[in-house]
Amino acid sequence: MDLLFVADPLETFKTYKDSTFAMMREAARRGHRLHACEPADLVWLRGGRVVARQARTLVLTGGVGGVGGVGDSPAWFEVIATAELALADVDAVLMRKDPPFDSEYFYATHLLQQAEREGAKVFNKPSALRDHPEKLAILEFPQFIPPTLVTRSAAAVRAFHAEHGDIILKPLDGMGGMGIFRVGADGLNLGAIIETLNQDGAQTLMVQRYLPAIAQGDKRILVIGGEPVPFCLARIPQGGEVRGNLAAGGKGVAQPLSERDFAIAHAIGPTLAARGLLLVGLDVIGDSLTEINVTSPTCFQEITDQTGFDVAARFVDALTAG
Repeated sequence: MDLLFVADPLETFKTYKDSTFAMMREAARRGHRLHACEPADLVWLRGGRVVARQARTLVLTGGVGGVGGVGDSPAWFEVIATAELALADVDAVLMRKDPPFDSEYFYATHLLQQAEREGAKVFNKPSALRDHPEKLAILEFPQFIPPTLVTRSAAAVRAFHAEHGDIILKPLDGMGGMGIFRVGADGLNLGAIIETLNQDGAQTLMVQRYLPAIAQGDKRILVIGGEPVPFCLARIPQGGEVRGNLAAGGKGVAQPLSERDFAIAHAIGPTLAARGLLLVGLDVIGDSLTEINVTSPTCFQEITDQTGFDVAARFVDALTAG
């Protein structure tokens, strides 16, 4: 198979932990051909098809690269060709651009959807990426989530705090734990935090009751083709942090899914898979679903390294079966 990865610049990959790299490595091991481009390379011209203007055809070298490894260690890939490539001419297009989901990401999904009309197979499905914003997608499954408020109203946030006492506030477009605040029962700095996130009613924010189970980790549960990987990565806050995100310094500890984890994944996974979401990352704290990640879910390598369960192999199995 010919696989085209639409991703961030390859030179920035931290190969020791990057899930897209893990996908590429497993696909290459099976003999599939790898191509890569960035969203900025996608072009459509009337009378033609959506193309990757400068798609790079790759072979993996076994190196780790200067970003993912140490110093000037060898690059992890070699470019053997650069050419224009129509997305409909490859067997699968994998949209693996990391958040934020900004205007340019939005436009890229429309180009990818046009490529679908021309016959391309894109994972995750572009329309499903747009329809499942990662913070708001949980609203469809209220039976699994903690007390949650989505609002522009500062008064509504204050009322939610008065009811629940200990709360988490976060922007809808944040990633990696960016912009997350905790306000305890004393309400210290609540006004300033609302002003920062809400910007005088101009921006919508999410507020949730604080879950003490965060001390045991924010669990990333991977769902591939509607079926959960049997191990999750609990991202445990460190050094007084409230955030477990690895990007915010959390410690990743792989562990088997609990009965509740399986119940959430089995209830949600098939629904999302039917909408074209081949790979989903559910974030669960304690028994509560807090986020549904669809743009570029990670933690493949951490789970595999600690448990021996080959997540990338499961993913490529699902990709090639489709």
